[in-house]
Formats: sequence, C-alpha cells, structure tokens
Amino acid sequence: MTDCLFCKMVQGEIKPDTVMETEDLIAFRDLHPQAPTHILVVPRRHIRTLNDLTPADAGLLGKMVLAGQQIARQEGIAEAGYRLVMNCNQGGGQTVFHIHLHLLGRRLMTWPPG
Repeated sequence: MTDCLFCKMVQGEIKPDTVMETEDLIAFRDLHPQAPTHILVVPRRHIRTLNDLTPADAGLLGKMVLAGQQIARQEGIAEAGYRLVMNCNQGGGQTVFHIHLHLLGRRLMTWPPG
C-alpha cells in the first residue's frame, strides 16, 4: 500500500518515535496524543480494517495485545491502569486504514466519557 501512512512507517520511509519492534509489529508514539501516554501498536502486514481480519489473524491480534501489555509495563502505567482500543471504519473512529491498537494511559479513563 504505497499511500498508507503506517505502511510507510513499517517500511522505514517515515521514522516514527518507535518504542518496540518485533518481526510482526511496530509500536510508536502517536503524533496527536489523546492521553499523556498514547502509543500505537501496528502490524507490519497491511490489514485495512478489523472487518478484513480472518481466523488466521487471531495470533497476530494476540501479539498486538501482549505488546500493549509489555509497553504499558515499560512505560510504568501497568499497575495504575491503561486502555487498549481498536477502531473500525470511519463511524468507529478509524482515521488511518491499517489496523492498529491504541495504548492510552496516565489519564483517568472513565466510562461513559464526559
């Protein structure tokens, strides 16, 4: 995907503020953070939306969640608490169409918001 922002980051064309890299994933600080800690966990393989996942992708999703957990520990927010969020399509808040997991922390997360 030549026009995908996250694919450009995965390929090294754009250099994000990387906090973790594995064979399957890259994690970096969000450029427009919604919380004091806001890190995106992105698979190296382009998958447009959550609707495009298949049962074969279950392991990849597990790796994304475990990476979020590990990064929360590295960032010192695991014990205080954090949020992991994935958005799907425009109506669900997705703005970059390459699946990604948001790790949010260092801000009180209440539900419902407001």
